[in-house]
Amino acid sequence: MNRLRSLVTALFLFCCTACFAQGGPGQSAIGETMRSNGRIYVVIAVILVILAGLILYVVRLDRKMTRLEKGQ
Repeated sequence: MNRLRSLVTALFLFCCTACFAQGGPGQSAIGETMRSNGRIYVVIAVILVILAGLILYVVRLDRKMTRLEKGQ
């Protein structure tokens, strides 16, 4: 239950930071260029793959440590 609460809290915090990260009227030129070329989707995909890899690594490490602590 504690793990679920931590996960929900982390997701909520990431959603809030994404809302604040949205650009206002002064959009950057490089952002517009990447959006017009379609490269922004490649950047987002790479970031998501790296983030997913890190999350999987931490989850596997947590499971291994829990197993070692139990003495199996």
